Amino acid sequence: MRFGAKQVVDGLSFDVVRGETFGFLGSNGSGKTTTIRALLGIYRPTSGTLEINGKVFSDDFGARLGYLPEERGLYKKESVRDVMGYFGRLKGMSKAAANDFCRQFLDRVDLADKAELRVDKLSGGEQQKIQLGVTIMNEPELLILDEPTKGFDPVNRRLLMDIIEERKQAGATVMMVTHQMEEVERLCDRIILLKDGRAEAYGTIDEVQNQFGGRTIRLKYSGMIPQSPKYQVTLQETNYAELALEDSVDESDVLRDLVLAGVVVRGFVAAKRSLDDIFMQVYGEAPGAEHGSSGPVHSRPGRGRAA
Repeated sequence: MRFGAKQVVDGLSFDVVRGETFGFLGSNGSGKTTTIRALLGIYRPTSGTLEINGKVFSDDFGARLGYLPEERGLYKKESVRDVMGYFGRLKGMSKAAANDFCRQFLDRVDLADKAELRVDKLSGGEQQKIQLGVTIMNEPELLILDEPTKGFDPVNRRLLMDIIEERKQAGATVMMVTHQMEEVERLCDRIILLKDGRAEAYGTIDEVQNQFGGRTIRLKYSGMIPQSPKYQVTLQETNYAELALEDSVDESDVLRDLVLAGVVVRGFVAAKRSLDDIFMQVYGEAPGAEHGSSGPVHSRPGRGRAA
């Protein structure tokens, strides 16, 4: 995909398998949104093809698709009930079915008392909940979610992740753009990491971790972690840290060194490198930094360019 002389997506090819949750990952400007917009026919690919269920997107598939864009779009001068009812009718639902979903969903997300309020009277997080409800209300078979939990506190993030997981269990295919690596590790079957419009890594989480190699110690502790040539501290929070081990280092040696240095160890787990650490290696920034069958989604390069 080119915009004038600028190549935004180049040589990208991937499949999303029916019924899976697929993580579409990358730093800002890596080509994620451009690829999704080309998939949905908003942009026309310079070359190559992007297909849903083996066909280029057309309006007749719209009723089976739920798309949550990063830029939210609700009619803010209307009531929550009217907005959800309107979008339900656009998606082919009866007025009664749309109203039933609205009532059940608002109760589920603790907004039952806000049904008659204008959308612009809701907080940003509350509006995001309504946007997610609009996205899933017709039980679409394909969900494309661009930063679905952006700006949520941990309680509401867990609630929305549970709702997305329920849609997957009901048979939906989920394609999710997120910077929250814990969401990726919890929900995603496979992932792709885009960098400069190309796939830097692609596969299951285990496959991607194996591709980059290395081991991580996930440490719960109190005290001061000493510097050591045996590891590098890649993440450090209050009483929690992740240590990337050098290849030849034994985990038991690290544990012994920490205890001898006076660190009180409350949890010590050896694992493959975390996705946070891999993200940092690929993009040089933290993930949240601001700047079946052959699946329902398929990208195929044409003359070396996918989109």
